Amino acid sequence: MAESKRDYYEILGVDKTATSDQIKSAYRKLAKKYHPDLNHEPDAAEKFKQITEAYEVLSDSQKRAQYDQFGHAAFDNNGANGFGGFNGFGNFSQADMSDFGDLGDIFSQFFGGGRRSARSNVPQKGRDRRMIINLSFNQAIKGYKIDIPIDYVEACPDCHGTGARNPNDVETCPTCRGRGRVRTRTNTIFGMMEQESTCPDCSGTGKHIKYKCSTCHGAGRVKVSKTITVNIPQGVDTGDNIRIEGKGDAGINGGPNGDLILQIQVAPSTTFTRKGADIYISAPISFTDALLGATVTVPSVWGDCDLIIPPCTEGNTILKMANQGVKLPSGKQGNQYVTVNIKFPKNLNQSQKELIQQFADIEEKKPTSVMDWLKHKFSSKK
Repeated sequence: MAESKRDYYEILGVDKTATSDQIKSAYRKLAKKYHPDLNHEPDAAEKFKQITEAYEVLSDSQKRAQYDQFGHAAFDNNGANGFGGFNGFGNFSQADMSDFGDLGDIFSQFFGGGRRSARSNVPQKGRDRRMIINLSFNQAIKGYKIDIPIDYVEACPDCHGTGARNPNDVETCPTCRGRGRVRTRTNTIFGMMEQESTCPDCSGTGKHIKYKCSTCHGAGRVKVSKTITVNIPQGVDTGDNIRIEGKGDAGINGGPNGDLILQIQVAPSTTFTRKGADIYISAPISFTDALLGATVTVPSVWGDCDLIIPPCTEGNTILKMANQGVKLPSGKQGNQYVTVNIKFPKNLNQSQKELIQQFADIEEKKPTSVMDWLKHKFSSKK
């Protein structure tokens, strides 16, 4: 018996009523925690894979709706896209009957049809392909140009996707007369039954190629290996996707290619903490700058900046630096918030002690005094 897969909501640690923002936030947090480049535990890669798989489903409203209704069976080929199960005829559903080949089609038609095969010659878009792009913190903040080697299938440049040597070599299939499907009759215990299947001569395309293109040999498409240059916009973050049209899997029956979806993973910074468009950082200042006020230099994601420290600033005060945060792809720019940490000297000479004592004497004459905490801080230094 195959091992059952974990619930996607459980993997991301969210409720089934979670909003898309909550799902995205949970994914970013877990992706950073278990990214193989940052977490070297033996099971980190597998956990990261499960997290990404869960996010791909729950972040897509259509896929999420299918998952909520049918669970993992919605994406399992053996589960008939989630429509299998008990249907009133013993324990066999129409999906179960497909395991019995032609007999399944006979039962389906005898009991009123229900399952129909789509016309196989209808153009269909190819599947999307996904690729993880790892970025450093600075690359994600400032944008980055990256070269990506990819293999994909595109229309043959010689026959322009027809598969024929020239346009006049494309004819209507004489077997199915362009339908792409043929009907056959079978004697069964219920009598003569009619069944429809893919045309064996044109493989469902409805066309017959008299003379095939020498480049693609009638396929209409050729495999291409290229290196594409992608401009990653500034402000992307873990969980963001960049879609590149036409670089996914080949379409079917002349349908367009799928897209290439780049999934962004950003390594954390050792200096800054990012929350959306805002940046958070701690900055040490001297106790004299905290008392008298000063202009100090602090780092930002855009370089060093001046920060004004107001007089009598207390420790752990958070100061706002407007428009020094992340510039999002939407154009919005966040702020930087600086938590002030006051550094006190480890030793004082006699002159320093006397000056502080003079200041303390003056402050003691006031009803309330900042020296209440300074006296306590330096009483052991005398």
